[in-house]
Amino acid sequence: MSDNKVGTYKFVAEPFHVDFTGKLTMGVLGNHLLNCAGFHAADRGFGIAELNENHYTWVLSRLAIELEDMPRQYEVFNIQTWVENVYRLFTDRNFAILNKEGKYIGYARSVWAMISMETRKPADLLTLHGGSITDYICDKECPIEKPGRIKVTQQTPVAEYLTKYSDIDINGHVNSIKYIEHILDLFPIETFKEKSLKRFEMAYVAESYYGDTLSFYLEEKAENEYDIEVKKNNQEVVVRSKVIFK
Repeated sequence: MSDNKVGTYKFVAEPFHVDFTGKLTMGVLGNHLLNCAGFHAADRGFGIAELNENHYTWVLSRLAIELEDMPRQYEVFNIQTWVENVYRLFTDRNFAILNKEGKYIGYARSVWAMISMETRKPADLLTLHGGSITDYICDKECPIEKPGRIKVTQQTPVAEYLTKYSDIDINGHVNSIKYIEHILDLFPIETFKEKSLKRFEMAYVAESYYGDTLSFYLEEKAENEYDIEVKKNNQEVVVRSKVIFK
């Protein structure tokens, strides 16, 4: 396994990146994971800036994060990322989170597609730079389950939210990390006092925009396990999520 295939990036849990327990928030961790994906892709010639010049961009389709622990305030930690598979229309990218002692405290799996910025349709990854993206496929272990199917039958929303300025990213739609924050806000603070997040999954289905009303439907599947569906303007599903506490 060549080191060139695995990118390792160093972070510090800043005071404004932790919650009231003193641990890094899931939203900030998600942001770091996406940044690492961007750094790793850019270093190897298939980053967002280069794709944008040819009117393509990466979009995140699925994300699953599983944790044993979370970095604490002021702690240094590392995130590793690598490409597990490349298919014609999407690619699997994995992550590992290591604490200051170098111990693995979490893993993540993600699925990405490359789309045309003009048609919003998926592009053929195997033609990108003559298929050279496949040179970075790596067999490093990622010992967590792939994102699963999330099904919500609940018809009554538990919350609604009108999207605002701070939700909108450079692409003009709601930032993928903002959904994570809004979903975790569905749970009372007592939940986070008594439990910690064990696994968090996101499936991105459609885009939502400034001024859309998001409705959140929550279903308890088992003890400490919840499925969530988010619709915009009472119609289209935009994201589905699974939250497991321990």
